[in-house]
Amino acid sequence: MSSYTGLCPREHSSGGKRRGGSVNKSGNPRVRAMLVEMVWRMIRWQPEYHALRKWMPVLGDAKGSATARKKAAVAVARQLAVDLWRLFTGQTTAEKLGLIYLPDAA
Repeated sequence: MSSYTGLCPREHSSGGKRRGGSVNKSGNPRVRAMLVEMVWRMIRWQPEYHALRKWMPVLGDAKGSATARKKAAVAVARQLAVDLWRLFTGQTTAEKLGLIYLPDAA
């Protein structure tokens, strides 16, 4: 799932050495942009989401570095993509992820 979104890290391997790199951005750019935008919206509307709680000290720090906030948003977006896949395939529930689920009113 992370590979499709382009949110998985590059890997540099040679012999017995492995080194992780930056996000490869080789997936779908529209999905990637939508997931990152969802993270910024979730800060306000889904504050109990488990990945947001982990990264909230970085995301909520207005005086912190913009680069650190962007990296944290990408980290949460990657986790969100995986969690949405798990949610829609029935492997977990919204409550277990800390998401507020509002069923359709219609």
